[in-house]
Amino acid sequence: MVIISSAELRNNMKKYLDIAKNEKVVIQRGRNETFVLVAQNNAADEDLNRAITVDEVLARVREGLNEMFERKEGHNIA
Repeated sequence: MVIISSAELRNNMKKYLDIAKNEKVVIQRGRNETFVLVAQNNAADEDLNRAITVDEVLARVREGLNEMFERKEGHNIA
C-alpha cells in the first residue's frame, strides 16, 4: 500500500495509476478525507462472476409475479 497526497497524485498521475494495478494507493486530502485508488478490472471480474443474465432476471420476476397472483387470485400470468 502506498500513501500519497492529492497534490502528489495530481503531479504524478501515470505513476500512481500504474502502481494501482498491483496495490492500493491511498490518497490523503487534507486531514479528514482519504480515498483509495485500485484498478477496476479486478472488481469488474468479481462482479461478472456473480452476475446473472437478463433472461434469468425476467424468469425470476415472472416466477415471483405468478406466486403473488396465484396466492391472491388463483391465476397464473405466464
